[in-house]
Amino acid sequence: MEGRLRSGESIAVVTLGILLGVTAGWWALALWPLPSDTPEWLTRTRSVCFNTTENGLPDASGWILLIGQPMGMVAVLMAGWGESVRRGLRGLAASGPGRALLIGVAASVALGVGAAGVRVVSATGAGPWRIADGLPPATYPRLDWDAPPLGLVDQFGETLDLERLKGRPALVTFAFGQCGTICPMIVRDVLETQARVRRKAEAGEVDAERIPRVVVVTLDPWRDTPSRLSYLAEFWKIGEDGYVLSAGVDDVTRVLDAWNVARDRDLDTGDVLHPLLTYVLDASGRIAFASSGGVAALTELVDRS
Repeated sequence: MEGRLRSGESIAVVTLGILLGVTAGWWALALWPLPSDTPEWLTRTRSVCFNTTENGLPDASGWILLIGQPMGMVAVLMAGWGESVRRGLRGLAASGPGRALLIGVAASVALGVGAAGVRVVSATGAGPWRIADGLPPATYPRLDWDAPPLGLVDQFGETLDLERLKGRPALVTFAFGQCGTICPMIVRDVLETQARVRRKAEAGEVDAERIPRVVVVTLDPWRDTPSRLSYLAEFWKIGEDGYVLSAGVDDVTRVLDAWNVARDRDLDTGDVLHPLLTYVLDASGRIAFASSGGVAALTELVDRS
């Protein structure tokens, strides 16, 4: 009936509302100005999640995360419940209270976007805007964590463990072969970081032992099976100094959980929603930094590792 929502439509609209609320909180975490007495855990969380620069704003990869992740969640919702969402919104608009609610939400979104714009303008006017180079601030937190085990199969058919990575820094990141959105960018960033440090070594600016190895762990062991890894390595242009890892589903799942990799797999399409996440390991095999990427940021963190 007009003005009343069925159960499925109500769930769809509530889910959309939850996504909007989570996005608002996500953006507030990234952009809200922090006072001088901010707890260290909050500063650390924001730096790790968004690669916060010296002016308090995310770098380029942080902006991609802020914009791309909510868009991806809404796209998944619309793909599965699009018609229910549309019917639910029409049902709300058909009643006075529903229209008032929709207008209030729209006004809140507009206010939030405006506040974000003011924050960006004020921050970029008050200090150096570093989205172009994406350098992490001097206070970017060093983690110094024990790296969890790997023990997965690489494109050469060998088992890669942490012992084989020791002696040089390493970039450990997560992607999957059939991802056409952020995964190519993630892999490109780590490979370009490796190439940039290699050029610095060739120029005598750093020791050759500082050139990081690259490790890409699949997020999709159902399709990125060990037999396909050589194809993936060629497709991503990963050379002999890089590794693509997979194994059985249970083994890969155990590794991803140990490395705290958030992901959500669509059982219908097989696609995996996931954040941009790269760990920088030092030469002893410990996790020195976590980053959402960006070549300049990763290169700087390798130098600091």
